[in-house]
Amino acid sequence: MIRRLNLLFLWGFWILIIALTTVVGGVPATAEGKGVHRNAYATMMYMGTPRDYEFYIATRVMLRSLSRLGVDADLVVIASLDVPLHWVQTLEQEDGAKVVRVENLNNPYKGQSNFNWRFKLTLNKLYAWSLTNYERVVMLDSDNLFLQKTDELFQCGHFCAVFINPCIFHTGLFVLQPSTMVFKDMLYQLKVGMDNPDGADQGFISGYFPDLLDQPMFHPSLNGTRLQGNYRLPLGYQMDASYYYLRLRWSVPCGPNSVITFPGAPWLKPWYWWSWPVLPLGIQWHEQRRQTLGYDAEMPLVLIQTVLYLGIIIMTRLARPNLSKLCYRREDTKSIFLIRTGLKLIAIWSILAAYIIPFFLIPRTVHPIIGWGLYLLGSFALSCIALNAFLLPMLPVLMPWLGILGALLVMAYPWYSDGVVRALAVFAYAFCASPVAWTALVKIMSCLHVSLEREGFLPRLSDSAAPAGFNKLY
Repeated sequence: MIRRLNLLFLWGFWILIIALTTVVGGVPATAEGKGVHRNAYATMMYMGTPRDYEFYIATRVMLRSLSRLGVDADLVVIASLDVPLHWVQTLEQEDGAKVVRVENLNNPYKGQSNFNWRFKLTLNKLYAWSLTNYERVVMLDSDNLFLQKTDELFQCGHFCAVFINPCIFHTGLFVLQPSTMVFKDMLYQLKVGMDNPDGADQGFISGYFPDLLDQPMFHPSLNGTRLQGNYRLPLGYQMDASYYYLRLRWSVPCGPNSVITFPGAPWLKPWYWWSWPVLPLGIQWHEQRRQTLGYDAEMPLVLIQTVLYLGIIIMTRLARPNLSKLCYRREDTKSIFLIRTGLKLIAIWSILAAYIIPFFLIPRTVHPIIGWGLYLLGSFALSCIALNAFLLPMLPVLMPWLGILGALLVMAYPWYSDGVVRALAVFAYAFCASPVAWTALVKIMSCLHVSLEREGFLPRLSDSAAPAGFNKLY
């Protein structure tokens, strides 16, 4: 009897353990399936463009900025299956994001004459409607810069977006209520070829919600009531950076100044080091990166290039050719003329290369101050090669270097009254610097002509070692 009771006790104990394990083990599954929060900030990531890594960095900075603001929502990344696994693991483990792997949606608009191939996979954004574990989702592009928390957006209706263009809303940030029915209908519209003026997500979603312009403006309620229907969002939730460049300050009266977006030229996104001081807001994005993600990934390459450029400066100075001991040719044959002309072209191209090559070697997403500093160091180092190899005067060769430095100082000057005055100052600087640059070029060509006339860079190999036909300078 006692033995049976012990067996029953053991069986009951194990059943209890299994039940507890199921309950405790079910929490992560529920968290992964339904999300810890009722709402989510979502963005997408796909591969296939020359700027995949830059957008990956931008996505990480945006996610960490949202975490730093303490948003009451999950962070979701809709990643295509070809996104590298180590990127996915970094997003999940270091950035706290929930990654949803999806297949790329086929873009049926690739044959349109105005189709831009960099938007080929942006229709993956439609997967936001499949996130039915959440009540509301704020869908984001990675080029958004959050100035403050925007959780009140989760009170908005079934679909809400900002009209940056007076007639077309912007899909860089919009609020949606996930719906399997809507998602399936969108896929059907893709299949039947619904009209899409640009062949991207912007044109498709604008066509799917054609009457949004006639909808009321969203104003969050004080009691947190969730609205129904569609709404327009105030401009303060998607402040176009170009508005700032006109006045060099924000003056958006309708709604909170919460989110900056950077539409337009893809090579002037704020994470590129050369975007500042060309575009003043780039430094704000990098300030957020400095406070969140940091620059550890780029610093080893920056240090390697710095050491390399310093080595070039030292070696070119120590190996400066002593051309005063070379022989020069007195006769002026056609072959010598061609050689001299070729050497002039090499000298000019080497000077141009000194200002082009460093630009492509610097990590694109490094801090602008580090990027421009490394660029100036690299261009100076490579200019020293041409300067010492052809015995050119230093000031004319380094005139472009000084001109670039001056342009950066003019653009970075922080006390312009507005963007128009800043643009006029940059134009005036370029106008005044142009004749100086031309004078420097003329001086370089003149010095090259004299140097090549007097010095034999390629003496005839058939001549004997004796100085017959040649004269020593000394």
